[in-house]
Amino acid sequence: MQRRATLRACLWIAGLLAAFGGLGCAETSPADRPDGAAPVVDGGIATDAITATDATSTTDATSTTDATSTTDATSATDSGPADAGATPDAGAAPDASAALRLPPANAAFDYQLGGSYPPPAGVQVLARDRTEPPVPGLYNICYVNGFQIQPNEVAFWETNHPELMLRDGGGNLVVDTAWNEILLDVSTPAKRVAIAAVVGAWIDGCARAGYDAVDIDNLDSYSRSRGLLTVDQDVAAMRLFADAAHARGLAISQKNSSEVAARRTEMATDFVIAEECNRYSECGSYTAAYGDQVFVIEYRRADFNTGCAAYPNLSIILRDLDLVTPADRGYVYQGC
Repeated sequence: MQRRATLRACLWIAGLLAAFGGLGCAETSPADRPDGAAPVVDGGIATDAITATDATSTTDATSTTDATSTTDATSATDSGPADAGATPDAGAAPDASAALRLPPANAAFDYQLGGSYPPPAGVQVLARDRTEPPVPGLYNICYVNGFQIQPNEVAFWETNHPELMLRDGGGNLVVDTAWNEILLDVSTPAKRVAIAAVVGAWIDGCARAGYDAVDIDNLDSYSRSRGLLTVDQDVAAMRLFADAAHARGLAISQKNSSEVAARRTEMATDFVIAEECNRYSECGSYTAAYGDQVFVIEYRRADFNTGCAAYPNLSIILRDLDLVTPADRGYVYQGC
């Protein structure tokens, strides 16, 4: 998952070198490391939070044309840090005839990508990994990593779609070193359609499970591609994911990437999940495009406090960087 957060070493790259003929690690900005002290939690409200990294800079590039044809693909597991293997989706996905339902603005929100647990009292909007079940009675958002390959999915992509894994001129796989995730290659219309077929199957699974919306991560993968991808290519891929979600009656979020918020219509996105937009002074870009349909996660208490004061009409939460469960002493959660 891509939280603009701590830089983690490419611990598994050595293993992949043998399997894939070498890996190219994309450059990322230096990380602010945690101080080692666990936050103190009292009644579910933490007194401190873990520090996150600086964001990487991005640049625009030339636009590309999208394709309209679709191809079949085998679905893979998409998960947070603690996910296990995949199981095939079953049952029929709901029809898109029902009107899209957006999350209630400024509602209590929780972001559970590091493991599911009973939501804190009062939570109305809940984001979980697509391999986890939604919670009846809440507005449920299904997390899907649409632009990068999580470590437990590498074998699936290498076996079924090696041509969709981004490689540099030397044939080395391009990796987001912060999260040890290989980038998907959205550089051509045909590759975007093929990737959208796989991601579309995951979106179908979200619909069948009873989710209300999907959260597609790593829209900013171009910024970690060492110039091999462009912002317009990522935007074009996002439109394919949005069309797939809407066809199943699901709303879809823009995840981060404030630089493309003004292209909301082009992407056909419905709301925003923004990490650290107060830290990086980006929240205004999101509200200009989406109004109060902005759901904010901060990982530092100072940024959380700033956001609560500046944007009382937004759903803003403070979470620990690794998004652990309350069973972990590092768990942090507070909302405003």
